[in-house]
Amino acid sequence: MQSDHALLRPRIVIPFVLTGIIWGSTWWVITDQIDGMPPSWSVAIRFLVATPAMFVLAAAMRRPLRIGRGGQLLALFIGVAQFCGNFNFVYRAELHLTSGIVAVMFTMLIVSNATLGWWLLGQRITRNFVIGTMIALAGISLLLLHEARLSPLGGNVSIGIMWAVLGILAASLANVVQANETGRSLPMVSLLAWSMFYGTLADIALAWITAGPPTLPDRASFWAGIAWLALSGSIVTFPLHYTLVRQIGAGRAAYNGIVTVIVAMLLTTLFEDYRWNPVTISGAALALIGLVIALRARAAPRPRL
Repeated sequence: MQSDHALLRPRIVIPFVLTGIIWGSTWWVITDQIDGMPPSWSVAIRFLVATPAMFVLAAAMRRPLRIGRGGQLLALFIGVAQFCGNFNFVYRAELHLTSGIVAVMFTMLIVSNATLGWWLLGQRITRNFVIGTMIALAGISLLLLHEARLSPLGGNVSIGIMWAVLGILAASLANVVQANETGRSLPMVSLLAWSMFYGTLADIALAWITAGPPTLPDRASFWAGIAWLALSGSIVTFPLHYTLVRQIGAGRAAYNGIVTVIVAMLLTTLFEDYRWNPVTISGAALALIGLVIALRARAAPRPRL
């Protein structure tokens, strides 16, 4: 059992913060990716680039790519849930909602990850985690309120919310299931490589069915965005994040969503003239306080066998 303060040690904090910083930038990039481009093809192209890179990473780390029948079935599930379902839902949500609101909504992974972790893996939900989550959600509500007032929602709001909620559920299922007994027995990068492979196949099939053959854009910003999303936003972050899920539990790992939102808002302040006010400052402060309380909670026990 880890001590109350063990979760704040560098090997947890550094990947936790790094994934939050990188993912904080990706919400911006996605808005350019769907500008005149079918969302499904944008997702498919992203993972057509990311998947070979993940196999190269596995080979460079000398991780075996033979993961057995159980591993392949797990990779298939993760691929369809995370690298097809989740990303297609997110990209579609941003057609109807501002990226800031979708990012804020995705902090609900805190709740869904903790609930599914308890249900599927037997990870205990502690009192401190509940207290921290309640405080953080109060802060998130303030940030969401300000975003809604600042950026009036366009498109079909109800459809956007539906896509975002489906994306949250798909991501949570993948987050939690990869930490089961089969997943823990496999090298992370090997499991992710095969998961991305199956997800990419599903992405291409979905894109072809819903949007027909691809028409590749000639905008430099699109291809620069693909490189950032595929390499930094996928190859760097997913091994770190999924390892965190295994180490500190799905619920607490999802707290990097708060870091993601705050980083995205800070970047908006620097480059898009975002104006802070008492509501946003209070919301960010409450979110961070809740984050610290939850991370200082005692670690969840090992999953049931």
